[in-house]
Amino acid sequence: MKKLLRFLFRTIVVLFVLINIIVAFHAYKFTHFYNTGDLVIKKMEDKTGWDKTKDILFGINAVKQKNANASDSVYQTITLTTKDSIKLEGWYIPVDSAKGTVCMFHGHGSKKSATNDEAIAFHKLGYSTFQLDFRAHGNSSGNTCTIGYNESEDVKLAYDYIKNKGEKNIVLWGISMGAATVSKSIYDYALQPSRVILEMPFGTIEEAVEGRLKMMGLPPQPLSTLITFWGGVEHGFWAYHMKPVEYVKKITAPVLLQWGAHDPRVSRKETDLIYQNIPTVKKMVVYENSGHESLCHKEHDKWKAEMALFLQ
Repeated sequence: MKKLLRFLFRTIVVLFVLINIIVAFHAYKFTHFYNTGDLVIKKMEDKTGWDKTKDILFGINAVKQKNANASDSVYQTITLTTKDSIKLEGWYIPVDSAKGTVCMFHGHGSKKSATNDEAIAFHKLGYSTFQLDFRAHGNSSGNTCTIGYNESEDVKLAYDYIKNKGEKNIVLWGISMGAATVSKSIYDYALQPSRVILEMPFGTIEEAVEGRLKMMGLPPQPLSTLITFWGGVEHGFWAYHMKPVEYVKKITAPVLLQWGAHDPRVSRKETDLIYQNIPTVKKMVVYENSGHESLCHKEHDKWKAEMALFLQ
């Protein structure tokens, strides 16, 4: 009996260690993006059985998405530098007699040109725009993404750049990770934008991981807890403290919170709690025909009407 118990105990320990090794690899791949030339990427049809097994066990290498053209030919390419010397690329697009400037922040694994539809709409409403590639995304340097934790500095740099141009009416707009990062930057640096627009922010980083696992058809627990733990350990912070649902309590400007009713990644429960925690003038809009995607693209007329109303 003792031998059996020892065997079971050792088996459990070995499985626990192996699971954590696999999860640590996945957490690493989830938070790193590389330039195309830095990796050898095989098409799915060219992958061997061993290649596919490695993907399952150790995760898939992620490539930085390339930006398309800017939404307007008058754009200016701006380079900002983080405290750890990462170069961030942004597009500043001024409009004549602007009512203000909207600083725009994309989601995880995306790039600034993915927000072109929104930028065009803001221009038509009379606003200049500043679209930024987060670190490790698009044309910005760096390979490491912390799902908003360190990226809050990126938001501050964009905000400061526009503020230093003399702009008095600064609007912060973000989608998904971009929205979560906006809330953290306001919390970290006491930013004072005129208005804040948050589209589909996650409530906590663990819930963000859960949403991604659900989309992959994997059980959210205990994997989300382990991935969150290892992701934080690998990047030197306690990831469980990454809680936009708490950060929004520090926002003092009017807030427009938007969510797609078919969002498979961010739940209505998360969204409702974020809304409840916003202490200032606020409005929540649900897009009945949208998921976790560009609400401007999917339900353009409704989105533009809500923007015009909120920004007036």
